[in-house]
Amino acid sequence: MLSEKLLEELNEQIKYELYSSHYYLAMAAYCAAQDLEGFAHFFKVQAEEEKFHAMKLFDFVNDMDGRVVIKSLDEPKNDFESIEDVFHSALSHEKFVTKRIYKLMDIATEEREHATISLLKWYVDEQIEEENSMKDILTKVRRLGKDSHGLYMLDKELGQRTFTPPADGENQ
Repeated sequence: MLSEKLLEELNEQIKYELYSSHYYLAMAAYCAAQDLEGFAHFFKVQAEEEKFHAMKLFDFVNDMDGRVVIKSLDEPKNDFESIEDVFHSALSHEKFVTKRIYKLMDIATEEREHATISLLKWYVDEQIEEENSMKDILTKVRRLGKDSHGLYMLDKELGQRTFTPPADGENQ
């Protein structure tokens, strides 16, 4: 059974994962307004992935006989200075989420809540992947500078991104 403290923090994390989805949709909207449809697609897919993360926590809380409480979301940042600013903001946001996951892991470890620890190990690994992805793209964008041809190529590359949620029973 989940403690009240852990349950509250898991519900907060559901909120932050849903907020992440909204934030990435705002980034997608900015990119689309800049006629960078590949970048917009990348962030739409990222938004889907974040919603999947929220629902994974949602299902876990329910499976542990906890009560999911859906909390209100703040309005995400909608205006950016450049594509570089978008990815800088995305990387900063992923670092924030990583800190949240670590906080949850600390609480679960302190409470010796092994089922939650098992779940959170997946999120720890996922955050490494998320941060590295944003960092790698940010590095590419910075290297491109004002090279519009390079930006066009990266836009095409990011437009190929897909997200397929793992099937039930797979290591999600």
